[in-house]
Amino acid sequence: MRRRRSQLTIAAVAFALGLLVVVQLRSQAGDTGLAQLSAQDLTVLVANLNDRNDDLRTEAASLDRELATLVQNRSRGDVSVDEISADLERVRAYAGLDPVSGPGVTISIDGPIDGPGVEELINELRNAGAEAIAIGTVRVVTGVVVAGGPGAAAIDGARLEDGFEVAAIGAPDKLTGSLTRSGGVIAQLAATLPDVVVTVTPVDRLELAATTRTLVPAHGHPRL
Repeated sequence: MRRRRSQLTIAAVAFALGLLVVVQLRSQAGDTGLAQLSAQDLTVLVANLNDRNDDLRTEAASLDRELATLVQNRSRGDVSVDEISADLERVRAYAGLDPVSGPGVTISIDGPIDGPGVEELINELRNAGAEAIAIGTVRVVTGVVVAGGPGAAAIDGARLEDGFEVAAIGAPDKLTGSLTRSGGVIAQLAATLPDVVVTVTPVDRLELAATTRTLVPAHGHPRL
């Protein structure tokens, strides 16, 4: 009798637990709102989800193709936008359109030097690999000329006072070695202009301003 009573108690407890589980499940289904939708509404919802999934798959495939193209272009060595921008910056700096900074040398000139003597110094700097040159505050670019006799040298019509300075950006050791080598331009100036003293000083950092000249060609046109 006692055993049968225990079985009935266990059955009652199990029934109560099952009832609570069913109520809980129905409550959760009601919270989602899906239980209140008709079969037709559920069909539309599923169709919309499928369409959205198809759109996402198409977008993912397109991105995969773009990635593959970029990887292929890079493997072939095609030029990127960053590389083009870097090349443009170098060209603008070399042309004098932008200010530049870097190591180089300063050349102090004291005495009655003439225009051709200054031009010889500029040419030697260029041959030695100078990337940018300035005389005082004037950036040396296409069209800038130094002319005049001893003690009357002028750049772009502006007189160069005694004790002016030329600045050049480049490898300091190469520029210094080229200027001061035996039989070089400074030695030649000392022979032809003995009253002129030229002093070369390597420096870790120079800052040269951009040119104020308009560098757009007046007669030449790009040939495409």
